[in-house]
Amino acid sequence: MKEKDILVKKNGKPVKSKIKTMFFNRELSFLEFNKRVLYEARDKNHPLLERLKFLSIFSSNLDEFFMIRVAGLKRQVESGVVELSMDGLTPKEQLDEIRKKVVELYQLQEDIYFHEILPELKSVGIFIHNYKDLTDDDKDFLREYFCKEVLPLLTPRILDQAHPFPNLINRALNIIFVLKDKTVDSSPLLKNFVQLSDKINRFVQLPSKVPNEYHFVLIEQVIKANKDLLFPGYEVISANTFRVTRDADIDIAEDEAEDLLSAISEQVKLRHWGTAVVRLEVSRKMDDNVLNFLKENLKITDDDIYKHSRPLNMPDFMRLLSIDRRDLKDIPFQTRIPPELSIPHKSIFECISSSDILVHHPFDSFTNSVLRFIRSAADDPDVISIKITLYRVGKNAPIVDALMRAAENGKDVVAFVELKARFDEESNIGWAKELEAKGVNVIYGVVGFKTHCKVALIIRKEGNKLKKYIHLSTGNYNAVTARIYTDIGLFTSNEDFAWDAIHLFNMLTGYSKYSEWRKFIVAPVHLKQKIIELIRREAEYSTPDNPGLIFAKMNSLAHDEVIKELYKASQKYVQIKLLVRGICCLVPGVKGVSENIEVRSILGRFLEHSRIFYFKNNGNPEVYLSSADWMTRNLHRRIELMYPIEDEKIKAQLIELLELYWGDNIKSWKLLPNGEYEKLVPLPNQEPFSVQKYLLDTLEKERKTTKFRIFAIPK
Repeated sequence: MKEKDILVKKNGKPVKSKIKTMFFNRELSFLEFNKRVLYEARDKNHPLLERLKFLSIFSSNLDEFFMIRVAGLKRQVESGVVELSMDGLTPKEQLDEIRKKVVELYQLQEDIYFHEILPELKSVGIFIHNYKDLTDDDKDFLREYFCKEVLPLLTPRILDQAHPFPNLINRALNIIFVLKDKTVDSSPLLKNFVQLSDKINRFVQLPSKVPNEYHFVLIEQVIKANKDLLFPGYEVISANTFRVTRDADIDIAEDEAEDLLSAISEQVKLRHWGTAVVRLEVSRKMDDNVLNFLKENLKITDDDIYKHSRPLNMPDFMRLLSIDRRDLKDIPFQTRIPPELSIPHKSIFECISSSDILVHHPFDSFTNSVLRFIRSAADDPDVISIKITLYRVGKNAPIVDALMRAAENGKDVVAFVELKARFDEESNIGWAKELEAKGVNVIYGVVGFKTHCKVALIIRKEGNKLKKYIHLSTGNYNAVTARIYTDIGLFTSNEDFAWDAIHLFNMLTGYSKYSEWRKFIVAPVHLKQKIIELIRREAEYSTPDNPGLIFAKMNSLAHDEVIKELYKASQKYVQIKLLVRGICCLVPGVKGVSENIEVRSILGRFLEHSRIFYFKNNGNPEVYLSSADWMTRNLHRRIELMYPIEDEKIKAQLIELLELYWGDNIKSWKLLPNGEYEKLVPLPNQEPFSVQKYLLDTLEKERKTTKFRIFAIPK
C-alpha cells in the first residue's frame, strides 16, 4: 500500500498521520506493549509494590526481547540477509528503529523509578539508600556484613596480557575496577572485574529501630565502598557496574542430534556465557576509556550500548515483593471451586460425565479442578492410562508429582515434555529425567516443531468399557502461573473429542498422518486454513443490513495472510472486535480497508492469556478455544489445538465473557492507525468498569451466596 494520510486522535484532537504499509512492525509492536507495561507502574490503582513489580517486568521483557528478537535480527545483518519484515523494513532498519524506541522507553523507566516509585516507597517507610548518605553506624554494620557474607563469595579477576578477557555470564551484574599500585610511582593502570554471584543478596537490609520500616542498600554500592578490603595495596581510580546480554536463542539441528536431551542441555549451558553479546548496559558515570575497553573486548558497536542512571538488573527488584507489607500488595483472593465439580458424593469423573465443565483461571481454582483431575487419576484404581502434554510446568510442579505417583501406582503414564520451551529448557530437562526415573514414558519432541497444545487424556475402565476423560486448556499445567494468568480450561468426556485426543497423542509419540479429525483443528495441519475459512464465511454472510461479527481474544496477532483476510472481511461490513494483549501487526480504523476493525489491549493485575474466538455465523454462533495465537510461529511451526465449544450454556458464558472484556474502560487501551495506543476512559454517561476487578468482586459475592453467576453482565 502506498503512503497515505490518515486522521487519528491525539490528546482528543484529530491530527494527520502517515502510514506506509498495512502492517505494523512486529518488533516495534512488542515495544509498544512493553510501554503499556511501564504505564502500569504509573497506575496508582495498583498497590505500590505491585507497581514496582511492573517496573521490573518491563526490564525482564526487554531482556528476553534482546536475547531472542534483537539477536535474531543481528544474525540476519551479519549473514547479509535482506528479507523484509511485513512492514517493509530490512533487518538493519528494524534494529535502528528498535534502538530509538528502547532509548525512549529507558528514559521513561528512569523517570518513573526516580520521580515516582522511590519517593513513594520512602513515604511508606521503604528506603533504598545511597551508601554515601548513610550514618557511620550503618557503614560499620555494612563493613562487617561485607567481611562475613560477601567477601568470601567474590573472585576478583585480573585483565591483562596474561589473563584474557573472560566469558561474562549472561545478564549477571559485574563491577569493573581501574586500579593503581600504591607502591610504584609510575605504575600503569590495571583493570580488574568482579562478577556478582546470584548467591549474594542484591539488597542488604540495614537494622531499623522503627517498626514496619525497611532500609536497604544495593550490594554493588557496598562492594565499591569496601574496595580497600578487596584490593589491599592498590588505589581504586574508578568502579563501574555493567551487564551484558547474550544471544539466547537455541538452534538445534534436531534431525542431526542423536540425543535431543543432551543437545539442548549443552545449548542451555552455552547460552549463559558462550554466545554473542547483543547488548551492553553500563552506568552513565562510566568513563570513555573503560567503556571503549569493554566495547572492544565484547566486539560490539555503539548501538549495542545503553547507559543508565538507575540501578542495573532491575529484574532483581522483584525480590522486594517479599517485604511483609500486605498493605502495599494486591489483596489476596479466594478462588472458586466450580459448582459442577463440587457435587456431593460424586467423583470428578462422574461430574465430567454429567456435562462439559468450563473453568476460568485464576478465578476458578486450578488446584480443585486441573490438579484434582490428575491426582484423582493417579490414585483411582480404575484409571489405566494418563497422557499429557507439558510445555511450562515451573520449578515446583504438583502436576509432575501426581504423574510420578500415578506411574508408581501402576498406571500407564505418557508425558510429552517440550524441551524447547524457551527459558524453561533447564526446568523441563530436570522434570523429564525425574519422570523417566519413576517409570513415566517421556516423549521429548516432534522434530521441527514445538508442542504448544495443552491436553490431558485419562482412560478409565468402567464396567466392560474404556471411558475417556479430557482436559483442554489455553494455558499451561503450571500451578504458579495459574494464579497470575487468565486462562480457560474445558473438561469433557465427549467421544469425538476423545477420539481426536487419541490420534493427537499418536501423532505426537509415533508416526501418524491422521487427517479425519472430528472436532480438533490442529496446527500445522489445518488450523491456519480453518481460521481463514471461518473469516471468509463471516464475510460471505455479511451485508450492510445484517453485518457479520468476529470477536477474538488472543495474546498476539502477526500473520500476514490472516490479517489480509480480516481486512477483506472488514470491507464486507463484518464488525471485527479484537482483544490482543501484546503484539498486533494489523492496522485498524483505516477507511476503505479496516474501518470496521477495532483492536484493544487489556493490562492489569493478571496477564491476559486466554484465547477465545467467536464467529456470529449468520445467527448460528460458533465459539472456539485454542492454545494458539494468530501468529506465523503458532500456525506453522508449532503443534497447536483449536476446538469448538458445543455446550450451549458454556458457549453463552464465553460470549458474555468477551462482552465483559470489551466493556472494560479502566484497564483497556485502543490501538490507533498510527501504531500508538490510547488509554480508554469512561465516557460521561458510563460507570468505570475494570473486568478483572469485576471478576474478583464476583468471587467475593459468590462466596457469600451461591446464587450469584460469575459471568453475569453488570447492569
